[in-house]
Amino acid sequence: MTFEELTKNKPTLEWKQRMEDDDLFTDENINATNEVLHSYINSLKELRDNPTEEEVLECVKNVVISLNELNENYDYFIETMEREELYEFITEAARIAGFESEEDITEEWREW
Repeated sequence: MTFEELTKNKPTLEWKQRMEDDDLFTDENINATNEVLHSYINSLKELRDNPTEEEVLECVKNVVISLNELNENYDYFIETMEREELYEFITEAARIAGFESEEDITEEWREW
């Protein structure tokens, strides 16, 4: 998978569909999440080839903290399913950047 393919499969696409049946989602929190995820992908792309583990984890830390803030600002819309979807997106992007881990790389900073 590439960053471009991953970007086309953001979890927010499914959230938009679930918005009809689930009042967790609004256009505002979905758009804000899209911006955060887009920024995360761009920060990983800027690392170029062979980034260090520390560089990738700094990008992960930044996206997780941003999502923590969004979750708080928009009345805690990230629940179990959303957490799993975001985790998969974040770890897949890190893998594309060249970082692999068996551990939860979001857990240290994640509040959602």
